[in-house]
Amino acid sequence: MISIIIPVYNQAQKLAHTLQSIASQTLADWELIIVNDGSHDNPEQIFTDFVSKTKLENRFIFLNQVNCGAPAARNHGWQKSQGDFLFFCDADAVLKDNALELLLNALKSNPEVSYAYPSFNWGRKLFKVGGFSAEKLKQEPYIHTMALIRREAFPSNGWDESIRKFQDWDLWLTMLNDSKYGIWVDQVLFTVSPGGIISSWLPSFAYRLMPFLNSVKKYKIAKEIILKKHGLK
Repeated sequence: MISIIIPVYNQAQKLAHTLQSIASQTLADWELIIVNDGSHDNPEQIFTDFVSKTKLENRFIFLNQVNCGAPAARNHGWQKSQGDFLFFCDADAVLKDNALELLLNALKSNPEVSYAYPSFNWGRKLFKVGGFSAEKLKQEPYIHTMALIRREAFPSNGWDESIRKFQDWDLWLTMLNDSKYGIWVDQVLFTVSPGGIISSWLPSFAYRLMPFLNSVKKYKIAKEIILKKHGLK
């Protein structure tokens, strides 16, 4: 079974589209755990409406917590989950119908890897991502949070709740330090709606040519924190 864990903070209306894409999955063996991280827009009502309308016999859980950030919300959901596989889904993402099935097939066909990740769209922008490379991963964040992870490979301490930016990069580097690798599924399997976690995306040349931008300064500071933590600087 796959445990789908969704942290949500003030994205109730987007969450409705995410839930519908989960209900449409070709793979049926999953549980859904939503963790409300102190939202003010009543995501529980969206969840309740969704569950009442679906005829699916999956396991559905809704958890509330005071606002502690996405890493803490993901950990809360992970600790309540039962699946052999973990899928940390964003509340502003819409999955292709066969997303979970293709990711699971990749893991079943490659028992030596710990997680499977796809390409994705951020609005109209394509992030093709590319094949797994330990050296590339040590240099830059290129694998999204939304990968399918074997439960036994997931770090025993979960997500680092002190990390505010590059949480996914930190996770994959933590797993890499434990000799756990990923595999790329060369398909676009979800679309993230602009305005969420990576809403401040800039083209790559901006980080080289526009160091004066506030967003670039914050990016570089956050990157330094990750590099220092993992002994890469």
